[in-house]
Amino acid sequence: MSGNHAEMKRVLVIGACGQIGTELVLELRRRNGNNSVVAADVKDHCPEALSNGPYRCMDVLDREAVRAFIQNDSFDEVYLLAALLSATAEKNPDLAWRLNMEGLFTILNLAKEGHIGKIFWPSSIAVFGPSTPKTNTPQQTIMEPTTVYGISKQAGERWCEYYFQKYGVDVRSIRYPGLISYTSLPGGGTTDYAVDIFYHAKRENRYTCFLKADTRLPMMYMSDAIRATLELMSAPSDSISVRSSYNLSGCDFTPAELVAAIQKNQPDFEATYAPDFRQSIADTWPGSIDDSVARSDWGWQEAYGVEKMVKVMLENINVQLLT
Repeated sequence: MSGNHAEMKRVLVIGACGQIGTELVLELRRRNGNNSVVAADVKDHCPEALSNGPYRCMDVLDREAVRAFIQNDSFDEVYLLAALLSATAEKNPDLAWRLNMEGLFTILNLAKEGHIGKIFWPSSIAVFGPSTPKTNTPQQTIMEPTTVYGISKQAGERWCEYYFQKYGVDVRSIRYPGLISYTSLPGGGTTDYAVDIFYHAKRENRYTCFLKADTRLPMMYMSDAIRATLELMSAPSDSISVRSSYNLSGCDFTPAELVAAIQKNQPDFEATYAPDFRQSIADTWPGSIDDSVARSDWGWQEAYGVEKMVKVMLENINVQLLT
């Protein structure tokens, strides 16, 4: 790859149609120019939201096709977001493992060979398990995940660090907490209630939550997550002390606390609780995260607390997406 980049960075986002991918692509295009950022996903056609720049139909499990595309057109940065999320992965463990791991190997090897300058790969709070300290979970701690998603993310973290140490691959990662956004529907995660609830608040003013009222989980408003991702990717290499994945937090709350925050804006909103299989997943996850290493290494600072996030969600949520 040429070192004299006067022109914009060449960026590829794989898994671009998901909850994170859509907003990440749009922000990357805003910063780098529409044509510099290729959105890729397994869907045949580009969704309307991403039609302002190049789109590529790409199955991350088709290793040869992915390799040919990237080798043909070297990229400064690749964001590998394609994955099966926690609740969906439990229903199809074999596919989840293959999708979450094989795609990562393909991209790590391309970087090792010099076709990619820098990789972003997302991890998750799912890497933690029932034996992990639940309050202010430290950066380095016991990790014994009990879900397919968590197991694949923990393995991925180890491989990312291995490829950095062994081959010098510049790979960077964040353990995302639950992400909250109004631009796309939830994608099958255990923290999805915190997005779902706003659609129901707006549409029928009531919601039945699939987690117990007192289930505390770390959360983050999507624009904070996008900003954190890009801040990490633009940080100088020598300031990155963690090559597995950084703890990151925005805020933490329980369903009951989220309901109370919504009721401040919508006093007659009502919620009931009917925990399902996702409760047992949530029970293995931390309630709050210590992200002091990210704060000291690359200056992470969240902009959205619960009140501010609730206000923005209620103002912007589009119930038409549900139909």
